[in-house]
Amino acid sequence: MTGFLIGIFVTVLAAWFIIKNYQPQTVLLLAGLSLLTITAVFFPEQSILYAKSKSIGWVGGDIFAFVKESLTTQVAGIGLIIMAAGGFADYMDHIKASNSMVDMCIKPLQMIRAPYVILAIGYILSQLLHVAISSAAGLAMLLLVTFFPVLVRLGVSKAAAASMIGMSAFMDLGPAVGTANLAAKHAGMETAVYFAHYQLPVAVGVMLVVSVLIFFTARYFDAKDGHVVVQQTHEQQEQKEGDKVPWFYALLPIFPVVLVIVFSPLIVATIKVDVVTAMIMGTMLAFFCELFVKRDFKAVCKGVQVFFRGMGSMFTSIVSLLVCADVFAQGLQIIGAVDFIIQTVQNAGFGFGSMTVVMALLVCVTAALTGSGVAAFFSFSGLAPGIATKFGESAVSMILPMQLMAGMGRSISPVAGVIIAVSKAGECSPFMIVRRTVIPAVGGIITMLIINGILN
Repeated sequence: MTGFLIGIFVTVLAAWFIIKNYQPQTVLLLAGLSLLTITAVFFPEQSILYAKSKSIGWVGGDIFAFVKESLTTQVAGIGLIIMAAGGFADYMDHIKASNSMVDMCIKPLQMIRAPYVILAIGYILSQLLHVAISSAAGLAMLLLVTFFPVLVRLGVSKAAAASMIGMSAFMDLGPAVGTANLAAKHAGMETAVYFAHYQLPVAVGVMLVVSVLIFFTARYFDAKDGHVVVQQTHEQQEQKEGDKVPWFYALLPIFPVVLVIVFSPLIVATIKVDVVTAMIMGTMLAFFCELFVKRDFKAVCKGVQVFFRGMGSMFTSIVSLLVCADVFAQGLQIIGAVDFIIQTVQNAGFGFGSMTVVMALLVCVTAALTGSGVAAFFSFSGLAPGIATKFGESAVSMILPMQLMAGMGRSISPVAGVIIAVSKAGECSPFMIVRRTVIPAVGGIITMLIINGILN
């Protein structure tokens, strides 16, 4: 009980600092170190060593060695996947392959003369694009440049178009997404298997429900705001000559995803291509495509540096957060807060299904308050395997809704970077965007929990 109360106090204090825009990495690291220190001082019978690591001979040093072990584990594992995916995404932006793929996908929509239908279909398309473009913010910025003006010219309001783009990464799907890789690791399976066997069946139902709700919500709020649907007849501004790239560049961003899925137990079981290997292969393919098109070896070599800068950027922003969140989550476990919660729930008669909903909602609320789905999921994902084991259930049944809920909570957060970015394009406040996204988001959340409960 004492460990639980201390854990709750530290958690609430950390959440308050994060909400007040203090650096989340530092806050989570200090919170984790505080929990480890309190455990070492007041509960000396509890081990504060990371996993199977050995003591350095001094308990005070073990607290800081804990951080080193977390760095070693996370950077060599899921952290490397995240950095490789980030570097690849930046390189695709650099050579304008991401823009080419978005252009290719949205052109057929321009032939449909029903703007709100296009808006709803646009959500499904953008959600599928997220499989190849792992960055939620990067995807939103691409759509703001390409799809947003198309929607506005077709007659929907700027707020409606911006709100839909704000939900483009409602679910973090695909082998290239960091949270999905971490979820697969906790579930003890290949990322491709997690994506195809578990994410996709749930995602299909959620996408259909969310797209329908976006259709009706956008029409309702546009009518309420007095917006009149008037389709503009002037042609879309031609792409600048310097921005044009060959058509086959549109296929480059999805190349690693295809590799991971094809060379996995799903199709070709004799060959296994992991995410990092696929990203490196994709980068080298893009390099040779650039060399073939530009025929400037020096310039193309220099361009590959974008890949490595992208890796460094992901370490600074995401992997560092992963490590600090891991220290915090491990601290909660070591001090006994998690065990107390599990025992309380079990004694209260809560089953595994109810506990899954509680954990998923906890991630959702945290993501909505902090604006970061990654921070929310990374902070609590490490708890799921232990909870599932104590209930005698599969970890994926709990980790899947938690992982999907991270993106869902982000879509209804007025402090999320994606929501703030699209609100500027929509010429309204982030709270006005959230007013339009909350109904589709709630519908998607309910649908996700129901389908997960049925299938898993």
